[in-house]
Amino acid sequence: MQGFVIRLTMVVAAVSLTALFCSQEKAGKGSKERIARIESTLVEFTTPLAAMKPDSVDPQQLRTLAERMEHFGVPGLGVAVIDDYALAWAKPYGVLIAGDGAPVTADTYFQAASTSKLITAAIVLLLVDKGLLYLDKDVNTYLDSWKIPESEFTRQQKVTLRLLLTHQAGLPATSFPQQENAGDPTLVQILNGELPAMNKPAVVEYVPGTEWQYSNLGCVVIQQVLEDILDMPFPRIAEETLFAPLGMEHSTFAYPLDPGLQPAEAMPHDAEGNAAEPALTPSASAHGGLITTPSDLALFAIELMRAYSGSTGRLLSEAAARRLFSKEIDLDPAMLGIPLGQGLGSFIYETDGDLVFLHPGSNMPGMTCWFSGQPETGKGAVIMTNGAMGEVLALEILPAIVMEYNWIDDPAE
Repeated sequence: MQGFVIRLTMVVAAVSLTALFCSQEKAGKGSKERIARIESTLVEFTTPLAAMKPDSVDPQQLRTLAERMEHFGVPGLGVAVIDDYALAWAKPYGVLIAGDGAPVTADTYFQAASTSKLITAAIVLLLVDKGLLYLDKDVNTYLDSWKIPESEFTRQQKVTLRLLLTHQAGLPATSFPQQENAGDPTLVQILNGELPAMNKPAVVEYVPGTEWQYSNLGCVVIQQVLEDILDMPFPRIAEETLFAPLGMEHSTFAYPLDPGLQPAEAMPHDAEGNAAEPALTPSASAHGGLITTPSDLALFAIELMRAYSGSTGRLLSEAAARRLFSKEIDLDPAMLGIPLGQGLGSFIYETDGDLVFLHPGSNMPGMTCWFSGQPETGKGAVIMTNGAMGEVLALEILPAIVMEYNWIDDPAE
């Protein structure tokens, strides 16, 4: 939870830093020139604390992307930029694993981590559109293989999909450790907190709807709902309902990857840049198990933004997209450092009437993802890395993208 709060708190630095650049003259529009400018105009954050003090940054002291990748021990990353509801460009950088010559390519698989939650939310909204699910119905009516235990709290308010998607269901915050050398736990064992799973069980801790508490377990419960009502495993649900229709050919919740795809998988690295093995739990994936590419996530973002704007989308209706990005509650600015709202599976930031949706992600021992967009203007960015410090690096890259593509209108214009 602490890392999650730090990441969201740093958003204010990324947003604030764009103001330092707004008075600069806008340059040419060629993609190669734009990419080169982005790669050479990163503002240095030597520590997360420095990122919280953007007023102290000298905009003349800029760094290159290569320099900052080395500084943060991030061996590889991929960037995708969306402009006017289309993929403007995508580019890979670095290597799959430190010390290895295999480069990151356009087809490299990264972990999307908690950005996966927005994919899960979109699947739910697709089924709501079809009348198969209802956001405010007791989820136990959908569950067959497992049910949320009844308690004094659930007798006052039932757990619903809306509450699960907005972290208000009363479920505990927990990671997903498991017993060594005992095999992977099943989805039901994870929900019950039974060995070989060693996480907290999905037991409601307070009256649903009365508090906000970030909980990965909420999406795990949703995964069980989807598997029960559709009678198929979650990776297949995602493939058939979302990935295949959108042409997301390099996206999957199935893990480990098929042997033929494993050579293209980026390996995680800790904060010191040391390589490690992935630590995904194959049976529970809806909260953070998406394996994908920046370009595929960009396709997803474009679908969301086009649907929201009323353009013809492939899957989501305008009503579903607007419901997805409708602010359900205001989050405490003192906790997160920025006035964010909670949407259905995403976070919402509003400035001068413009809506920004976002969802960062970070998986131990070191994979990160940044995903954000402006549905009214069709601008967005995806930044995926294979380093634990990639969450900081992404928020050095983001202001350079915002400056180059003028996400925030120049007040002088």
